[in-house]
Formats: sequence, C-alpha cells, structure tokens
Amino acid sequence: MRRIVAPLAVSLAFALAAGTPAAAEPAQKPAQPAADAPAAVPATPPRLIVAVSIDQFSADTFAKFRQHYSGGFLRLINGVVFPSGFQSHAATETCPGHSTLLTGVHPSRNGIIANSWFEPDGPRGTTSIYCAEDATDPASSARNPVVSARNLKVPTLGEMMKGVNAATRNVAVSAKDRAVMMMGGHKIDAGWWWKNGSFVSFKDRAVTPAVQAVNTKAAATIKAGAKALPIPVWCQASDYAVPVGKTTLGTGRFALEAGKENQFRISPRMDAATVDLAIGLAEEMKLGKGAATDLLSVSLSATDYVGHATGVSGSEMCILQNQLDQDLGRLFKYLDGKGIDYMVVLSADHGGLDMPERMDQQAYPKAQRVNMALAPENLSKTVAAKTGITVDGPLVFGDAPMGDLYVSRKLDAAQRAKVIAALVETLKASPQVADVFTGDELAAVPVPSGDPQDWTIKQRARASYQAGRSGDVVLMLGRTVTPIPEPMPGAFVATHGSAFDYDRRVPILFWRKGLRSFEQPQPVETVDIAPTLAAVLGLKLPEGTFDGRCLDLDGGAGDTCAK
Repeated sequence: MRRIVAPLAVSLAFALAAGTPAAAEPAQKPAQPAADAPAAVPATPPRLIVAVSIDQFSADTFAKFRQHYSGGFLRLINGVVFPSGFQSHAATETCPGHSTLLTGVHPSRNGIIANSWFEPDGPRGTTSIYCAEDATDPASSARNPVVSARNLKVPTLGEMMKGVNAATRNVAVSAKDRAVMMMGGHKIDAGWWWKNGSFVSFKDRAVTPAVQAVNTKAAATIKAGAKALPIPVWCQASDYAVPVGKTTLGTGRFALEAGKENQFRISPRMDAATVDLAIGLAEEMKLGKGAATDLLSVSLSATDYVGHATGVSGSEMCILQNQLDQDLGRLFKYLDGKGIDYMVVLSADHGGLDMPERMDQQAYPKAQRVNMALAPENLSKTVAAKTGITVDGPLVFGDAPMGDLYVSRKLDAAQRAKVIAALVETLKASPQVADVFTGDELAAVPVPSGDPQDWTIKQRARASYQAGRSGDVVLMLGRTVTPIPEPMPGAFVATHGSAFDYDRRVPILFWRKGLRSFEQPQPVETVDIAPTLAAVLGLKLPEGTFDGRCLDLDGGAGDTCAK
C-alpha cells in the first residue's frame, strides 16, 4: 500500500500543514464572532454529525479557560451550552465515560463498568480483562489485547444510524483504542487509534492514503524533535514550579526531544495529529456528502495525558488548551469550506483532579495521596491475618486502590462471607475511604434517576455496577484522595476515577448553523446526548433504547425533541 500513497499524501499535506502548533500567540486576540442570529432550526437532518470528546475535560477546566478561547471552542460557546453535564456514574474512567456518550446508556446496562475488570470464574481468573478487548480471541492478552467493542452490550448511535440506512458511514479516531471502540461500537467503517508511533486499525484494514499522510508527518516530527511551544500571556499566572518528588512541574513548554514518541503523545501534538486524521478521513471518504447522514467521532486524548503527567493547573495544561482550541477551529474551518451541513456535539468522558502537591499550595491542604495499605495486595494480607483464611494466590485482588475489589473463588460460602465482612471492616476503618459497598448491596439499589448532582454516593456506584462483572466489594475513596501512592513526574502524578463532581461534571456543547444560542446551567447527563441527536436525525427507536432523555435544542417555542 505504501507505493500508492504518495499522490494523495502530497495533496493532503496542504490541508494538514496547519496541524503544526502555532509559533507565537497573535498580537491581538481575534474578534469574537457574533452568535448565530435566532432562526428556525433547520427542518432537515444534518448531513454529518461530529461528536467530539475531550478526554479528562472537566466542567472546572472549561470554566477556567472559557474566557480565553478564540478558536473552535468559541464557536461552540456561541451554540447551545450545558455547563453542568454529568457522567453520572462513580467509575469516572475513560472507557465507561466514552461508553455513555453515543449509546445513551449508563455503564450499569452497557457493561463498561471500568477501564478493566476481572472475571474470577473465567479462564483469566486473577488476570484483568481490558474494556476494549476480545478476551475470547486466543491472540488477546491483558498486555497486548485484540482491540474490539465486544464488551459493549448496547449499540452506539452510529450503529443505530446504519441500521436505519446502511449508507451511513460510522468513523471514529482517537489516540486511544478504547475511545474509538466505545464511540464507534461494533460496526465501524473506519476506526483508527495511536499505537507505538503511528495510527493503526483492525488487522483486516489497509492503511489508506489519508492515514499514511498523517503517520508520515508524525514520524518526521518525532524523528526530528521540535522546539518548545509558546506560552500565551494569559497562561503566565499558571507558570510556576511546584516540587513533586525529585523534580518540579508547572513550567513545561512541550519541547520535543528527537526520537521521543512518548513526549509527542503527551503533548498538544497528539491532538493536532488526531485532528489531521479526522480531516484527512473526512476528505478521503467524502463524509457529509453521501446518501445518508454520516457520523465522525473524534476523541482528543492529550488533555488526559497531560493531566496525568503534570496535573491540570500548570503552564502545561494552559498551553494545551490554547492549542486544542486552535485545532478544533481547524476542523470546523475545513468542514465550513466543504459547504457541509454539520452538527457538532462536544463533551468529555470524565473530569480530573489536580496533583495534591499543588492543591496543598492552593488552599486545599487536605488533598493527599492514597495510603498503600489500601492497595489490593496489602488488603489481601490484612484480611488473611484478620480471618486466618489463606488460599493459593491472592485472597483479595483488583487493579488499583479504588473501585472494584474481588474475593478469591477458592472459598466456600462461609469463608467468602467472612472475608467480605473483614474486607469491608478494614476499608471503613481508613480515614481515606468515603464509603464501601458490597456487590449484593448495590444490586439491591434501584437504578437511579432524577438530577444526577443529587444522587448519593451509593446511587452513583449503582450506575457503574453490573452483576457478574463488577467487584464483590466496591471502594469509594474520599474527596481529593489521589489513588497514586507515589508520583511519577512526567507520566502519572494526578488522575480521576472518583465519585465526586470534579470527576463527574463535564460540559456538553452543541452547535449547528442556524441553531439559536442559549445556555442552560441546570444539570443534564452525558446519556442525554444520544437521544438528543437521534431526535435531530429523526430516528424512530424503541422505547427504552436510552437511559437518557432528549434535550430540546431549539431555544425558543420550537422543540427539537418533538416526534
């Protein structure tokens, strides 16, 4: 395939060249475009749905940088804004979060209860199963999974659209394979994700000219390295060093050392490459120009990578948000130039918490790192000592000091009950634990409804719980307890995954030319996105397809949810 790529690769180079981050901040901030004048909502469905997910993009991050956006975000702010969208569930991780965006279904029903889980009664036993793998494939392993949407138990919007009209193209791109799988689903016409320095796909998919063009450009950048990125004036207040371990964070500029693929990935350059790919595939496949409405899912991962590596409040995140804003602007400008009637929805899979070292400096000294006593391997030892029960292998296991914990299947019923009771007692004694629930407790809780901001922690945990997949015990860490015992600067110093609103609350933004601009601050849910888009598209779907509700985007007397 490489020999036939060159002609189109050359033609795409001009479209992709703008993917290089800006060399300097404009001397004058661009004038803000006026919001679209009130007009009747277009009566016909859009020709293209663009579903954008910003990984680890909390409502707090959106609010912090909102006043400085001048590119793609500014366009969306002049659309329909729900600043208090909720990933309602407790397991605020990438895979569960992405699973709600285009299915309209909570993890408790769609099956994606975490980034990984265990099936103690299955062949893997105490080895975890990745959310986006086909564990039935002999070639798949926890370390090198065969990427698949097999674990997702419901269809995505793209699949529903294809079910109504087979001419629909369902396309998904991201740095993360799990984002592609959860937004695209089981029937993807084109799905590409980043692995080892290039975008890859399913084993039966050939590299197309558009993909090759982006991969070639990225490889050249990684090989050569690149200069540090400029820092906008409005980022200077965030530009100060915070001691973390044996180094400092908070003053980074994303200089790229030659040959350092990981530095490319943990930077705005990853998002730029993903947008390049979205543009290239839209051009190559003529999305929005076919016989049916197409869906392009774009999950941008750099906010998450940078949030984990440096926290969410330093110069690094500020520079990233500036570059992300411009990259989104490039995508929309490309679509404008094609004359496509398109609708954008933008949200996030979860929020995020800053690293405790900076929170301590910023008026929140209660922020702390998790005590290793809560690590599954240490809990296993503690419970064994308490109960006098031991087994061949771990007594208690899980993949982190939070969330789902499992009890050995080598126990009889009486031993199992004793171990679970001791585990719950041990966890509740820790000052770092907000609450603990057994699987049986959560299974007995009705599926929650109503405003998600008012749900109890138990209800939030219930929205993530599925019998047979979730843990025997579910651990909810306390507020601002970071489940990273020791920081790894430049890789893993901060994270998400809690049941608290800094991780649950995300913006939800809609835009379409002619759509009346308004902002509704009351809480909505990410599971509301799919039924909202389905109504705009005029899809007639069975009652109960969605857990969410349709949001009326008209902003006036009309109703985009009307049947």
